[in-house]
Amino acid sequence: MSKRLSVLALLAAVLALVAVGCGGGDEDDLLAQIEEEGVITVSTDPAYPPQSQLNQETGEYEGFDIDVAKEIAERLGVDIAWETPSWETITGGNWAGRWDISVGSMTITPERAEVLHFTPPYYYTPAAIAVHEDNTTIDGVEDLDGKRIGVCGGCTYQTYLEGTLEIAQDPSGEAVPIESPIQNPNIQTKETDIVAIDDLALGDGVRLDAVISALPTLQEAIDSGKPIKIVGEPLYYEPLSVALDRNSQLDPTRLLERISEIIEEMHADGTLSALSEKWYGVDLTQGPES
Repeated sequence: MSKRLSVLALLAAVLALVAVGCGGGDEDDLLAQIEEEGVITVSTDPAYPPQSQLNQETGEYEGFDIDVAKEIAERLGVDIAWETPSWETITGGNWAGRWDISVGSMTITPERAEVLHFTPPYYYTPAAIAVHEDNTTIDGVEDLDGKRIGVCGGCTYQTYLEGTLEIAQDPSGEAVPIESPIQNPNIQTKETDIVAIDDLALGDGVRLDAVISALPTLQEAIDSGKPIKIVGEPLYYEPLSVALDRNSQLDPTRLLERISEIIEEMHADGTLSALSEKWYGVDLTQGPES
């Protein structure tokens, strides 16, 4: 190859790199891809009414988380598509582009923050205790020593009982240990909270002595006819956020920033409060100190 051709080849290579740097940024940007395709794919776990469930009559997902996700999509100006992986798959990160965000009442914890980005919380839920309605010996957390307690596997309730739970009140905040006073709990992990509640509903002490879950989930089970009751005071409050994959194949930075802005807008204009009242009958969006 002549010297002239070598110089021309080098110049062409440099120009190609400049072109990629100047014009190819959107190709690596998750928000840009979503806007171009006109659809955002959201993961949710439909086994958690009233947060998320599949209406068998309509074939549509519905619930508080579903409405929050739809509002985010509307404010982004795109349509919405759904994916329903297992909870452990969602919280484990490394989504491989199968969905863009998770709107699934996820608590911010240090372990999850290693693999996921979080927006500011969009609401807060109290963790509560339920027992069978026939139970007369458990009135609160002080009566749970050594008891068989059902929780969803991989949830904060499991780590609470294990004595390792830490929760951050916002994406940049320092995690705070949440201590459990329960001694020697017999932890029974289930696929979902609903499975644990179903086991508790079989009878007092038949499979479980108690269940720990989100207060709205327990109340929904009671309202649907499950023979259980809530006892004692809330154990702790969980800030729940939208999550994005840190190992996303496309850069999630601008999408994280835009959805965080949308969450703040929805707090400010009352949208989140209205949706909370719709699904829970109470405003859970302001946090335990409000």
